[in-house]
Parts: sequence; structure tokens; C-alpha cells
Amino acid sequence: MTTIGIIGAGEVGSQLARAAVAHGYQVVIANSRGPETLTHLVDELGPSARAATAADAAEAGDSVITAVPLKLVNDMPVEQLAGKIVLDTNNYMPWRDGHFPTIDSGEKTVHELRQEQLPTSKVAKAFTHIQAPRLFLSARPPGTPGRHALSVSSDHPEAVELVTRLYDEFGFNTVDNSPLSESWRSGPGQPAWLSHAHQTRKQLAANLADARRIPYPVRG
Repeated sequence: MTTIGIIGAGEVGSQLARAAVAHGYQVVIANSRGPETLTHLVDELGPSARAATAADAAEAGDSVITAVPLKLVNDMPVEQLAGKIVLDTNNYMPWRDGHFPTIDSGEKTVHELRQEQLPTSKVAKAFTHIQAPRLFLSARPPGTPGRHALSVSSDHPEAVELVTRLYDEFGFNTVDNSPLSESWRSGPGQPAWLSHAHQTRKQLAANLADARRIPYPVRG
């Protein structure tokens, strides 16, 4: 059985864990406070899930989700993530994280910085413009007319392929918004972000195309 490691057990990480277990995956989940603080969540998730440290979740995962903000001084387990596809659900929010001049200037996106911090991993921006409850509320079977779509950005085609497959399993269509340098198009304040309640593949593609660089900070 395929295992997904999840680093971050907040609203997004916990909901992705629920979705993964519901679709037949094993889950190893970590937070910053220690495995013993995740007892209630693991009990809810059932026998397909266990709590661990971030390094152990990274080591256990066939692929790994990072559901935590980026820090300029890397706090992710680089060695344990080596060679793995890493799905980064983070959005750059300077009112939460502080200002990163490289991002504010447009030189780099937050996901390019994550890739630089994980040079031996294959980073993909995923699950970033959907609210956590809608991972279940908006999910529809393949072929459903008007199915909700999500974007993925990566510098690695194999990462895009994995995210596309995961989206489809979880109930969503995909729009490829690669490479990572284009990932700002689905960020806070952009049309794709503001249409998070529902957008089809065609609508999402149009929203990504309509994105324009905006000054920070933006609250969306």
C-alpha cells in the first residue's frame, strides 16, 4: 500500500490526511509539537495512519506533503526527502510569515525557494487554492460535467503526473501551471485564488492566464 507522509497537521494537513485514508493510502503525519499531540487525529483516521516526527514522516512516505509555511532558514528534513516528490501546499502570506524580499520583488516564487531548499527532491505546488473543507465538498467522480479543477506547478514532469493522478483520485480535474516560476498565478489575491469555491478546468485555465503581478501584502 502506498504511503503518503504529511508534514503539518493543521487544517490543510489534517484534511489531506483524511482524504488520503479515504482513498486507500497509508498516512504518516507529523507536526511541530511531537507525535504524542496527534493522538486524537490518528484515532479518527484509524489503522491506516500513525503519527511521527517530521523526519520519520518524510522517510516513510513514498511521496510527501508539506503543509507548513516556508521559512527562510530551512526546517524541512532534506536528507529524508531526497529523491522524493514533495507536494507543497504553502501559500506566501507576508502578513503571516513576514516579508521575503526575493518573493516581493518577483525574482522567485515561494515554491522555487522550497525547491532550492530541497535540491534533491522534486517539488510541486499542489492543493493551494482550495479551502480544506472543499476537499470533500467539491470532490466529484471522473467525467462529471463541470468538475472542480485545481492547478499544479512543478519543474519535474513526474511530479505533475503524480499530482494529476492524486487530484483525479480525490475528485478533481487538473490544470498544469508549470514551471514553478509560474506558480504565483494561483497565489493569494489572484483570480484562481478568488474563485476557490468552484472553477472548471476551462475557467481555471482562464483565471491563471488573467493573473497579474500584485504588490504585497494582499489579503485574499
